[in-house]
Amino acid sequence: MKVFATRKIPEPGLNLLRKEFEVKINPYNRVLSKEEIIEELKGKDGLLCLLTDPIDKDVIDSEPKLKMIANYAVGYDNVDIKAATDRGIPVSNTPGVLTDTTAEMAWALLFSVARRIVESDEFTRSGRFKGWAPMLMLGQDVTNKTLGIIGAGRIGTAFALKSKGFNMNVLYVDNRINETLENELDAKKVDLPLLLRESDFISLHVSLNTATYHMISEKELKMMKKNAVLINTSRGPVINEKALVKALKEKWIFGAGLDVYEHEPEISDELKKLENIILQPHSASATIETRTKMAITAAENMIAGLKGEIPPNCVNTEVFKR
Repeated sequence: MKVFATRKIPEPGLNLLRKEFEVKINPYNRVLSKEEIIEELKGKDGLLCLLTDPIDKDVIDSEPKLKMIANYAVGYDNVDIKAATDRGIPVSNTPGVLTDTTAEMAWALLFSVARRIVESDEFTRSGRFKGWAPMLMLGQDVTNKTLGIIGAGRIGTAFALKSKGFNMNVLYVDNRINETLENELDAKKVDLPLLLRESDFISLHVSLNTATYHMISEKELKMMKKNAVLINTSRGPVINEKALVKALKEKWIFGAGLDVYEHEPEISDELKKLENIILQPHSASATIETRTKMAITAAENMIAGLKGEIPPNCVNTEVFKR
């Protein structure tokens, strides 16, 4: 059987696939267009794709032989799950392996914004540092502050648990009670308006769907404290970026740290001009260890799916109940 990978992934994953299948990899160091993916998919049994790839109904229905889609990401909003399910094609993702790594990036952003690390680095490198000064680069303390978690799933939970050393008051918004956070951190489940009003630091850990699209917009930003820091390592469209630009320009909040963007990979020029925001290139899972684990997980899912078995991380298991 034949597999097409839309981008080169770490070798351990590719080696697993090569032991079982004929593998073709996108030769370019860029995202392929939808039309290019359709062309490369001809005659392939499996598709290993990334969250940057538009795997819609047109792509899925373009190849009659297609039997398995392995997404190299924890999110899978780039794949038309209904279209795949209608075709009886399993779709998998790579959850779990990037939980702590993504949580670490959210903390890196939080501290960097709170203590103005990037701004201070540029200030120092440019030769403007002339010695210690009482009002130079004043930031925000983290210890003993209130931390708000929006989305207390795997990553949100890992992120919150890492606050232990900073003696923070933890609030969270989620559809379910998180007993781990409540037992270990004495965290409190609250509604979104209360979390926005009370939190000094707010971190987003939700999936993208109709309920979370633009869940942080002008109304929500105006509820936040003047000293609030907003972090997003989930999905870009969760935040209305035009509203965020306005909030940062007019100092409704202290600052923000983003790893994802509303129109990714395009980033608003207005965001780039602001000093009270840190912009990361969607790299929350970008460690050697984690990206390798993701590659192995995606490969194991692909192998299972093409052998007719239920992939370990199948997101549409109903295809096996027919």
